[in-house]
Amino acid sequence: MFSFLSPQAIHFGRGQSAKTPALAQTFGDNVLLVHGANAQRAQRLLDACQNAGLQVRTLACGQEPSLPDIEMARTQTNGFDPDVVIALGGGAVIDFAKALAALIPCAGSSQDYLEVVGTGRPLENAPLPLIALPTTAGTGAEVTKNAVILVPEHGIKVSLRDPRMIPNIAIVDASLMQGAPKRIALAAGLDAITQVIEPYLSVKANPMTDALCLQAIPKGLRVLKDVVENDGAAAWDEMAMVSTWGGLALANAGLGAVHGFAGVIGGRTGAPHGEICGALLPAVLESHLRQSQANSDIHARLQWVIDQINASFGSLTGKSEVSGLQRWSRDMGLRGLEEMGLSHSDFTEVATASAEASSMKGNPFVLSQADLLEILNAAR
Repeated sequence: MFSFLSPQAIHFGRGQSAKTPALAQTFGDNVLLVHGANAQRAQRLLDACQNAGLQVRTLACGQEPSLPDIEMARTQTNGFDPDVVIALGGGAVIDFAKALAALIPCAGSSQDYLEVVGTGRPLENAPLPLIALPTTAGTGAEVTKNAVILVPEHGIKVSLRDPRMIPNIAIVDASLMQGAPKRIALAAGLDAITQVIEPYLSVKANPMTDALCLQAIPKGLRVLKDVVENDGAAAWDEMAMVSTWGGLALANAGLGAVHGFAGVIGGRTGAPHGEICGALLPAVLESHLRQSQANSDIHARLQWVIDQINASFGSLTGKSEVSGLQRWSRDMGLRGLEEMGLSHSDFTEVATASAEASSMKGNPFVLSQADLLEILNAAR
């Protein structure tokens, strides 16, 4: 028995972003357009919406969304009553837009509705309609039911979560993604890979998410090099699909230890989420392998994942089971945790905080403090 949540519609393929103004008009005439730090990248979409007769107000999200940013944006939208929110950007921009779409109709303070640092107060009103156009192939935020928000006062990233926060419409157009800087493509690609592996290994996996992950894991691993090293168009099309499938999988099966750590480490260091995931993934898989029992279902799943990784990246004799992926990632510029700004002296505190993260609920094994520290040291 399981449930499966998804957007009302997913429009996939190059050129699909041209449909955005017409789709927005189905919700009304007033649009709140949320974009990244570079407003010029949103100009074509802004012009298209205005030429279609829509009234548009814009907001920029120049960094990963924080609680103060959300509060300020809610204030800035006072006096404007959007019928629909459009998000054009990476996972941070889409999460920012999702949070605003959820909170603008609500009366409480933003923190009240957050997990961990708030009371997890339920949204008393439905979120505004949302159209999400991702410009990176990594987070899958265009199809998920939460927004990740940094709370600087606590040095942690937490979620605002509600099934109604899944965007009404996701438009996945790889032409908006291709040409990304190498470091962004690398971090986003490793995030996408992680987000199809962790739901497959999750204790909450179900037949629908398994079907997505079994297709997406080998596909994503096969094209990752071409995306990062060559900016290949066909590879971007494939990775865009992997990212969206990963978002659907994690929204319905949860994640695991990589993301349990990532929220805490990201809150402390400000390092890109995908880069943190990429550094942690090999260490977490090694930890799982040590704990899994031969002939168990999780062992079979884990060994299949490792076989897929090594089919694309090879394995170094005498090294870890996924050393080929780890070596290639470092060669492409991926930093270790300490290079990202996480001090070794903070490992114990990070391990303790990560054990309580919501993503840990999907992890296939209960990790002791010693296990958590071992992972951190392996990814340092």
